[in-house]
Amino acid sequence: MKARVKWVEGATFVGESGSGHAVVMDGPPEHGGRDLGIRPMEMLLLGMGGCTAFDVLHILKKARQPITDCVVELNAERADEDPKVFTKIHAHFRIKGAGLKEDRVKRAVELSAEKYCSASIMLGAMAEITHDYVIEEEVV
Repeated sequence: MKARVKWVEGATFVGESGSGHAVVMDGPPEHGGRDLGIRPMEMLLLGMGGCTAFDVLHILKKARQPITDCVVELNAERADEDPKVFTKIHAHFRIKGAGLKEDRVKRAVELSAEKYCSASIMLGAMAEITHDYVIEEEVV
């Protein structure tokens, strides 16, 4: 996997992934930025969220569960002093579907957290990561 990050000006950078997708990263004005893009640490958190949501969706579809929506709300705490690493991350899944089996949802979240989500497992080496979920029944 490759990526490239180019400085634009101030605290603004453009990151380009090996697959050709780009994202603007920027800092707050008090650090020389213009608030034009996402902060790098926010991107790490989003990466973890995307990784675990992808896993849960994939596992539930493979289990033939009627999932219609998956939202992961992430809350993180960081150390007060440099390096301001994540110390705690909580992922709250909101899974929606008509007739989802709770044991399958629970297992999908566990499998992502313990086996498949590279991002959360890697961040878990530094931070305490917790997960929970709620199933929202879709009315058909």
